[in-house]
Order: sequence, then C-alpha cells, then structure tokens
Amino acid sequence: MHILHVVGARPNFMKVAPVLRVLQQRDGVRQTLLHTGQHYDANMSDIFFQQLGIPAPDVFLGVGSGSHAQQTAQVMMQFEKAVLADRPDWVLVYGDVNSTVAAALVCAKLRIKIAHVEAGLRSYDREMPEELNRLVVDQLADLLLTPSIDGDANLEREGIPANRIHCVGNVMIDTLVRLLPQAKLPDVPLQESFALVTLHRPSNVDEPESLKKILSTLQGLSDRCQMVFPVHPRTRTRMADIGFTKPADERFLLLEPLGYLECLALQKHATAIVTDSGGIQEESTYLGVPCLTLRENTERPITIHEGSNQLIGTDMDKLKVEFDKILCGSGKRGRCPALWEGRASERIADILTGVQTQKSGLRRAA
Repeated sequence: MHILHVVGARPNFMKVAPVLRVLQQRDGVRQTLLHTGQHYDANMSDIFFQQLGIPAPDVFLGVGSGSHAQQTAQVMMQFEKAVLADRPDWVLVYGDVNSTVAAALVCAKLRIKIAHVEAGLRSYDREMPEELNRLVVDQLADLLLTPSIDGDANLEREGIPANRIHCVGNVMIDTLVRLLPQAKLPDVPLQESFALVTLHRPSNVDEPESLKKILSTLQGLSDRCQMVFPVHPRTRTRMADIGFTKPADERFLLLEPLGYLECLALQKHATAIVTDSGGIQEESTYLGVPCLTLRENTERPITIHEGSNQLIGTDMDKLKVEFDKILCGSGKRGRCPALWEGRASERIADILTGVQTQKSGLRRAA
C-alpha cells in the first residue's frame, strides 16, 4: 500500500508526524511526504520538522504565498503532476489550509482515494476561508477521520454516509503527549507568572484599529502579568505598519517565532493563554490551562464545552474581566475530551491498513 501525505503549513506538521511514525511500523506500507510550500519560513518550518522528527519531504512543490485563488491553483497544477507520477493508494490530507483543499480536488477528479484527517470541524462562519476548505474537502473525501464526536454529527447532518466517518481522536494530542517530556522553555527573561499570546488571523491583525485595540489591551494587562508574545511574521509586518514599537519593559516580551517544543513548554507553564489559534485551543484544553480566544466563533467547540477555552471575540472589556478571573485563581480548567489520549494515529493506521474493519473510536448512541 502506498500512502501519500500532503502538508502545506505549520499546523499540518503536528498532525502528520504521529501518523507517519505509526505507519512506518506497519508491514507493506510505503509512504511519501509531499510539502506544497504553501507557508515556508525556516523559522516556522525547518525547526518544526527537526523537533517533530519528520523526515525531509520526498517532494517539495515550493508554491509560496499568493491570494487564495493563486495559491490553490498553483498547488493543484503542481500536485497533479506529482500524484500522476506515482499514483498512491491513498492520499492523506490534513486540516483546512489551501493545500488541503487543492490536493483533495485533484484527487477527486483523478479518482484517487482521499482520507481527511481532522474532518468534521465547523465554525459555521463562511467568511473564514478555512471553513470553505473544510466543507469542500469533507464532501470529496472517501474517509473522514474526526477528532471528536461533534465532528461525526456535523458530517452526518451534511449527508455524509456514516460508514465513511470514523471518530479517531486528535492527532495533535498524539504529538503533544509524545513530546511534552522534551518541551523546554526558551532562554528568555520569563517572570514567575506569565501569559502566552499568539495572534495571526487576518480578522485580528489585518485591520489596523482592531490590532491597535488588542495590543493596547494586552499592554495594559501586562502591568499585572507578563505577556510573552512570539510574533508570527504576518503579525510583525502588520505591527510595523501601524507604527507599533517593541516596548522596553520585559513585562511585554516580544519574541521571534518559536519551535514546537518551546511553544509547548510556554503553554504548559503559562498562567493564561490569549490566542486566535485553533491548535492552541486544543493543546491548552489537554494541558488544562485557561485559554481566552480572540475570535467570535470556533470550529473546535468541544474545547469550550469540555475544555479550558473561552471565546472572547473582539470585546476587550470581556478579555480584561476573564483575565482578572484567571489571575484570581478562578479561570476555567475543564477536562480532556474522549480519545484525546495520544493514540489517534494508531486508530488511523488500523483503519487504513484494514486491521480494524468495523467503525473505530466512539459511537454515538442510537
């Protein structure tokens, strides 16, 4: 069996790593790793491959940045050549980036089987490009591998046959569980209590007034708790555009992008997390760290219903109130969702290799 994995951006790397590792141990499986180069930066790609133990890609398309249409089209054109050169039995696509939907479209037209890892997530906000990608990929995929039971329900409501849906758990948690013992804090001046901040979504950083309001609020909160802010390259550019300069006070600490292990250690030791990242909503839920998400909605509602996550939206007054609760010791902790124990990749491998012929993971009661 030949399995081709498609990745294109940093969120994909944490998802593909455990699946690659488990399938390496299965007899009769040949794997190819294809990196589209949708997002490529040495600080945000190479170090992740090294720390996650991912081999160098067998195929690198080097697509680079561009508009959504340009990027998707470039991936489709180049990916088609690559996949036709050695038609795999399965193509595994991960998450909701443009590379994911581009590869799925090509495979569907070529009648190559598609498995979508992290299927079924929905924010119900079609202004988010990622939501459109999720909807399209899940309609095209032959096998839909969901991280939590709410994903199964979403897919069944959309008419996906139940025999194509498998709740396998969260592969990002597989990576977290394996590497948490190796997580190391970066060599920066951390105070005893600090909050981890990450921002990259266009809705927060591309609108100057919105970004100014967020940064002003975070600077105000830094009087009570150190803010540790690894700055995404996109965000750094937008901060420069609005004339934001790095504060001299180490209570508002701006850092270069960090590797996975350093970011994981910061999450583990943080008093609070302020983010707009989907993955960090999940990781903070596993770690039980209160997370305040600067979004109006989330495709990961289980992190709210069961985990430590809260939606703040653009309400900076609410951010201040909830942050104060955390500092007073009454922040949300929640619990870890079912099947988030670090074995999702094993369940995926079982399904792909036919070890497990019946529907795996959780089943909703009839």
